[in-house]
Amino acid sequence: MEQTVEQKLKALWSLQSIHTKIDKIRQVRGELPIEVADLEDEIAGLETRLEKIRVELDDFEDSIVKRKNMIKDAQSAIKKYEGQLNEVKNNREYDAISKEIEIQGLEIQVCEKRIKESEFEIKNKSESYEKTQKNLDFSKGELEIKKQELDTITAETQIDEEVLLAKAETASENIDERLLKVYNKLRGSFRNGLGVVSIERDSCSGCHNKIPPQLQSEIRQRKKVIICEHCGRVLVDEEIASED
Repeated sequence: MEQTVEQKLKALWSLQSIHTKIDKIRQVRGELPIEVADLEDEIAGLETRLEKIRVELDDFEDSIVKRKNMIKDAQSAIKKYEGQLNEVKNNREYDAISKEIEIQGLEIQVCEKRIKESEFEIKNKSESYEKTQKNLDFSKGELEIKKQELDTITAETQIDEEVLLAKAETASENIDERLLKVYNKLRGSFRNGLGVVSIERDSCSGCHNKIPPQLQSEIRQRKKVIICEHCGRVLVDEEIASED
């Protein structure tokens, strides 16, 4: 059976009233869900950073070990070449061996320089690691507190919210699809979620702009769905609003 305009308006107002109660319950949670999600993202980022620093520290440690082994090899080579100097038979052999000793000496200098650079990086990275770890520990503590707060509030309001959500679903079934689509779009357009509002002191209770007397009269007749010419919300008269 086709609904009258009055029935449609009452159904819309009923749904809006239920949604407003749900919104109020969710407002009690405030920004906690967002804060929890932000902290979780922050923690994931800090953990990724810690892992990156750990890998870099390992690389520098490996580099130091490698360079120290290269120094040992170079020192062994120098001893070998110095022993060969005593056995040379001419200047050409002497110069060749001396050149090898010089090359190994330069290799040792380069390795020592690289070791110092790696040690410097390890110092900086270790400090960064400790700072990041402190930030991570702090964020984890904050997350635990926020989660406990959210869990407490959710537990206190969950049953009421579930009941209202069920009522909203039932109420939505009494509204034709086109009108429901318009209503949902309106709800999503305003931060307070009000897509249907009433006349209040001769004004739209959504945007508080004055409603002309003639338009107020048409709203009260309930013969057509009328929207506020300023904010676009569906308007109902005071009597329908008082039935909630």
